[in-house]
Amino acid sequence: MSKPLIIVESPTKVRTIKKYINNEFNVTATSGHIKDLPPNEFGIDIENGFKPKYTSIKGKQKIIKSLKAAASNASDIYLAPDPDREGEAIAFHTAEILKKKGRQFHRILFHELTSKAIKEALKSPFNLDQDKYDAQQARRILDRLVGYQISPLLWRKVQGGLSAGRVQSVAVRIICERERAIQAFEPEEYWSITANLKGQTPPEFEAKLVKNDGKKIKIPDEKSSSEILKDLSNVPFNVDKISKKTIKRNPLPPFITSKLQQEAIRKLRFTAKKTMSVAQQLYEGIDLGPGEPVGLITYMRTDSTRIAQEAAAEAMSYIKENFGDNFTLDKPRFFKNKNKAQDAHEAIRPTSVYHSPEKVSKFLSKEQLSLYTLIWKRFVASQMTQALIDQNSISIQAGTYTFSVTGSTVKFPGFMKLYMSVDDTLESEKKKQPLPDLSEGMTLTLIKLDPKQHFTAPPPRFTEASLVKELEENGIGRPSTYANILSTIRSKGYVDFVNKQFRPSELGFIVNDLLVKNFPDILDVEFTARLENDLDRIESAELKYLMLLSKFYEKFEKKLESAKEGMLNIKGVGISTGLKCPECKNQLHIKIGRNGPFIACNGYPECTYSRNYTRDEKGIIHPVEINYELAEGETCNKCGKPMVVKQGRYGEFLACSGYPECKNTQSINANGNGKSIGVQCPEKNCDGDIVERTSKRGKLFYGCNSFPDCTFATWDKPVPQECPECGAAFLVEKSTKKMGTFLSCLTKKCTYRQKID
Repeated sequence: MSKPLIIVESPTKVRTIKKYINNEFNVTATSGHIKDLPPNEFGIDIENGFKPKYTSIKGKQKIIKSLKAAASNASDIYLAPDPDREGEAIAFHTAEILKKKGRQFHRILFHELTSKAIKEALKSPFNLDQDKYDAQQARRILDRLVGYQISPLLWRKVQGGLSAGRVQSVAVRIICERERAIQAFEPEEYWSITANLKGQTPPEFEAKLVKNDGKKIKIPDEKSSSEILKDLSNVPFNVDKISKKTIKRNPLPPFITSKLQQEAIRKLRFTAKKTMSVAQQLYEGIDLGPGEPVGLITYMRTDSTRIAQEAAAEAMSYIKENFGDNFTLDKPRFFKNKNKAQDAHEAIRPTSVYHSPEKVSKFLSKEQLSLYTLIWKRFVASQMTQALIDQNSISIQAGTYTFSVTGSTVKFPGFMKLYMSVDDTLESEKKKQPLPDLSEGMTLTLIKLDPKQHFTAPPPRFTEASLVKELEENGIGRPSTYANILSTIRSKGYVDFVNKQFRPSELGFIVNDLLVKNFPDILDVEFTARLENDLDRIESAELKYLMLLSKFYEKFEKKLESAKEGMLNIKGVGISTGLKCPECKNQLHIKIGRNGPFIACNGYPECTYSRNYTRDEKGIIHPVEINYELAEGETCNKCGKPMVVKQGRYGEFLACSGYPECKNTQSINANGNGKSIGVQCPEKNCDGDIVERTSKRGKLFYGCNSFPDCTFATWDKPVPQECPECGAAFLVEKSTKKMGTFLSCLTKKCTYRQKID
């Protein structure tokens, strides 16, 4: 009789699971999703209850074939993709493909890849979760309804290749609104006064002016500061009050996904995407010796702070053995979840605290060890005793003015001996200031008064960590989607990541403004958060997914029809800048060309004025005046005027200085400046040759010497050798770690490859 089959999501898990099941099961993997909505068509039958059309994902036919072969005559199949909505969809699609009379499907969840967890999961299988699958389908259909119907609008009205996303567009809006708040910000002047004082014994110390006549003081300008300094010139400084108290500080809970991403960004300089990638490796299994793969952490996509009783107990035992009784709790510490948190999974924790970072370090890469140490320490610290902090607050009276100095010292470190978050840093650690022995009523010696001018700062731009926090606090997306959101908005060109901060690109501003005006609900933060809550309600069987889709689409369809006619056409009219054309005094409008946004006179074609532009910190547009460099010795072969060097999408090219009367252009490489490689351009109706060229960033690529009339370009080096399979005029040279150097065909659907020794 054939063995039962376990099907997991990732091939990496297969080896880890096989170690613990004693050859009683066969194990294989789907390598992620095997079915999805079709990439080149809408795929949603709205009239037929939003029925999705799922098709096999391109490139997954071999995997589907191997799944069927592995299932063979197995009568029992255990579906074990990841324990989340996406994993449930994979389980459903796998069951559809392998459905067979007499065959039974069992859903099992591996929250951690340890012997105990795997065996317990196999003993307690359950049915596929229709509600969880419905929640995933609802999310996927909502994204398709928005993306596939708004994106074509952007192609027609703005620029080809643009896209809109139900969640990504809201993230871009948040970044745009922060940037506009920065642009609108007007700094306000204020002053501070610090007294440098000395008691009866060293050391000297500083105290800050905080009150006058018992009220919080504001010093708006230098004049006010000078008047206060005059008031303080002949008054004694006396210690008025000394307050000492001990505060208790509790450790933070173990990581949830969003908090892990935030802390890894700040402490390890990881991106959110890198954090999730490394965490996946730790979850799926690390070799702790020959043939000993062990999952080191629990499932890394969770918004629950719940931990298992036995995990807490194990941590307490470890703490007692390694830190002593003073650091050990009498009973485990458990943390309450937020109201919106899903409790299907535990918090992210080590599968065993006895796999300490020191013990496993030699088996881990540098990145794996850094992230594992963070997770391990945060969890163990969560089960350690409180820290005790002594806080001293000293009030100093000088006439009607009050100065203050505070300091904190650690009386007992508790959990802080092992782990401190970036947010746990004490004020005394940020600015250490030893204080002398002081007593109430003591007269102090004033050494000097230090007035300083300051200006209020604008709101900060978002970093990856603060944007993840903003998304989390506003209920936008879910922990498992944050890394993808951050990656998508950058790859689409809607935001730039400068000095590790997000700034909207000009394209991002344009698209955001159009979408906010035409689809206010879709781009509304609260509306998007409510949708996320509704998806949770579908998963918990409180709401039917068809009801959600119908209610959403009823409003969305009306907005869509309205936008088809009413959305501003940037390609045509453009966006008014409020600036006048310097040549004809008509309005200048922002338009988008193939090289990106530019400003142009709306009197075109009578007036051909156009310029690139920049924005200053206030968002004000400044045209970039053109200073074209003459191409030495180059004249136009059509009108005889000098040629100038211009910058285009694919680098520099030559253009006639007689533009717009003469629009002749040619590649800089056309006269021998680019190295020819003996390959003719493959584009139809082009008789140019391929030459070596250099991008703006100095990277070598290959392009047609008829640029800009022909824009063919490739990073791979063309080789003058005909493809033996499809007859293409040339092949290209590629190189990968797996295959080394080889020749490949550029033609779509041609799979020809030839190894190069």
